[in-house]
Amino acid sequence: MSSLAKFAVRTSTYQGSMMVDICDLDIVGAKLEEGELVVNLNKDYYMQQVLEYSGAGELLKKCDIANLVGDSIVALALEMKMAKELSIKRISGVPFLMIFKFRHSG
Repeated sequence: MSSLAKFAVRTSTYQGSMMVDICDLDIVGAKLEEGELVVNLNKDYYMQQVLEYSGAGELLKKCDIANLVGDSIVALALEMKMAKELSIKRISGVPFLMIFKFRHSG
């Protein structure tokens, strides 16, 4: 995993939770197709901001929900022990990982 990697990032609030969508910068704009499934990694959606490796790691620590696309960002999440390899789905060979952190109240 290269610490020189850059990521396209979108942050939002979903049902009171901090959600991040992070995509490897080098695949933003790609259209992935596998059978009936088509995924557009839309520049207008993902390019809210661009972060480097350390910034993406900090965001992953703080978020409640993460939707990750690409080799580098998924590798970072695995390195941070936020998920296991078994949780990764691939579309046209590109890894996708969704993380939901359960929080206990009170």
